[in-house]
Amino acid sequence: MLKKGLPPVHPGEILREMFIKENNLTITEVAKGLGIARANLSAVVNEHAGISPEMAIKLSEAFGNTAQFWINLQKNYELWYAEQKVNRAVIRHFYTVAKTGS
Repeated sequence: MLKKGLPPVHPGEILREMFIKENNLTITEVAKGLGIARANLSAVVNEHAGISPEMAIKLSEAFGNTAQFWINLQKNYELWYAEQKVNRAVIRHFYTVAKTGS
């Protein structure tokens, strides 16, 4: 479970700030290099879309990191927001708690 403090940064922001801007690249240049539509990359970079497994593989190849890095960023982002929505108090538990000292 993720901590309920500040939300994790959207993976598009990390892509934009740490990989595109840091390398003085353009959205058009990166999209072309990834073999995707500029609009699709723009949606991710502008935090309107997430990173799919296919996109994660392409980004890992382009920037020399792992697909798991990108998937983890996306998963943590989505999981944090899901935690904010779910009311755990109304969920019935179907497991038994192990008794201690028996």
